[in-house]
Amino acid sequence: QVQLVESGGGLVQSGESLTLSCAASGFTFESFAMGWFREAPGKEREAVSCISSTSENVYYEDSVKGRFTISRDNAKKMMYLRMDKLEPVDTDVYYCGSCWMYVDHVMAGGYWGQGTQVTVSS
Repeated sequence: QVQLVESGGGLVQSGESLTLSCAASGFTFESFAMGWFREAPGKEREAVSCISSTSENVYYEDSVKGRFTISRDNAKKMMYLRMDKLEPVDTDVYYCGSCWMYVDHVMAGGYWGQGTQVTVSS
């Protein structure tokens, strides 16, 4: 049974940092590209970042480049998203999920966690 469990969300002030964690089980984590997605009420879920199975390739959505850092530990079946210089527009529910990486975009792969709320106050 595939399980992805996010943690680390919370309420922070603008300019502060958070690190999200995703614990994976029930599938060969080390074989999948994994990513972080976010969804605001009434909007479609969008890819924030994606990292290839070996960490060789990474993708960042334009608005988070230079502020967010994705990483993974295949031995621990864990993935992380370090978020620095957070802004109120980053307020969303963040989901851990599998992803497909293409030259200039990312698509969801079908595995999802339950989401964790990130709220950034101004």
